[in-house]
Amino acid sequence: MTFKEDLRLLLKPYYLVNILLSLSYIIAKQVPFICSYLFSEDERELDGKETHILFFLLFVIMIRTRKSGSVTMIHYLSTSFVYTKITNLILWFYADIRMGILFAVIFIFCALILPEPTYQGPQNITFIRGANGLEEELNRDTRIVWVVAFYTAWNPACNTFAPIYSQLSAEYALENLRFGKIDIGRFPDAGLKYHVSDASTSKQLPTIILFKNGKEVDRRPYADKNGKLVKFLFSLDNMKAAFDLNNIYKFCKTNPLKKKEKKSIKAE
Repeated sequence: MTFKEDLRLLLKPYYLVNILLSLSYIIAKQVPFICSYLFSEDERELDGKETHILFFLLFVIMIRTRKSGSVTMIHYLSTSFVYTKITNLILWFYADIRMGILFAVIFIFCALILPEPTYQGPQNITFIRGANGLEEELNRDTRIVWVVAFYTAWNPACNTFAPIYSQLSAEYALENLRFGKIDIGRFPDAGLKYHVSDASTSKQLPTIILFKNGKEVDRRPYADKNGKLVKFLFSLDNMKAAFDLNNIYKFCKTNPLKKKEKKSIKAE
């Protein structure tokens, strides 16, 4: 996603409203006519506790966005919205319980009527139902190369990666190079079989596995020889390089599946 595309997305109501909610307390404190209306004269500056809360928020956002692999402005904002809005909720309750309740109502109302915009571009993805479904696909024709994403619907890193994966599928998918997705939140048997944890603290989401000849040949993230998970930044370029998608595409393109010749039956 380019910077210009990010800017276009920022004009959508979801991002404008969430940015406003995320900055609401600081705006209220810094804009004179709002501050004088909402706060008494001795409350118009950020006190020590409020400053500590804001610095802690900054630290949490930096850690969480780094773990989720946020590499663009939109992904960074999407990952941080939850933390910034909860922090504003705490600050409003700290300042005035009535304002805290009002902010909570607005928070919930906006979440219900303004869902996060989803990727609307082209994609070529097969949604697979569980471990048995994947095994059937792999065994149906072992000449097909499969790239499969193991994800959960609730994980922020998976949601951040979803449009990237859709773009990859639209660019590289062929008859013998296919892209699949398995929601291991709905089908935990797939997570168990392929050793992908769907726990809330899991660092394996999303996990991308490359299958050739029906067998796993590579995955990201992967564990090193000591069993420690090696971090992977799920950007478009990193995915292409890690799985050598350009060369796989060229090979699959020049070696298409040969369709079975239909035997003609001679009528007597």
